[in-house]
Amino acid sequence: MASNDNLPILYYVHDPMCSWCWGFRAVWLELQEKLKGRVTVKYVLGGLAPDSNLSMPVDLQGTIRNTWKTIQREIPGTQFNYDFWTLCQPRRSTYPACRAIVACKMQRPDLEMAMLLAIQQAYYLDAKNPSDDVILIQLARNVGLDTGKFISDFESDACHDALENEILLARKLYANSFPSLIFSMDGSVSNVRVDYTSSDNVFQHVIQKLND
Repeated sequence: MASNDNLPILYYVHDPMCSWCWGFRAVWLELQEKLKGRVTVKYVLGGLAPDSNLSMPVDLQGTIRNTWKTIQREIPGTQFNYDFWTLCQPRRSTYPACRAIVACKMQRPDLEMAMLLAIQQAYYLDAKNPSDDVILIQLARNVGLDTGKFISDFESDACHDALENEILLARKLYANSFPSLIFSMDGSVSNVRVDYTSSDNVFQHVIQKLND
């Protein structure tokens, strides 16, 4: 969605490896279409889990698998490939995937949505691990980024700093869960209720805030 400084802002606070964000994807795309010309959408990376080379504890793996099952029950049509848990070595580390989004924006901002979708599909459908740099590099190549520049940007201090700034912004917006929708107008901010199955409900909530 094109930026317009005269419009209110709707912040979308997310993480590429947040399973609820994956479940929200269809409604979120519908909502953006309905809000065209009414708000400026800005994506903010919230950062679920810092860098770690440690294997994910077995109990946490079970918790996340159960979350996937819950999402499939509550959000019809959401798909997960459970082979991930046997084919990959899970780590509780989403910052690399977040930095991949930042590195993409540093090179080709117009490919940000393509990179986000590539990471989500790799994780949830193709049983690949976006905590691994090699997977992120492959995805960058697949979406059309210059691989050498992507690696350089991905590893740079500027990329790390940019992610930290987005995480700080998420905290300032009081986005305590992902996905979060934060509406900003005339210097004030407020939460928008997320409905995972109805873009109409979320749309009406935004419209109410626009008219307040």
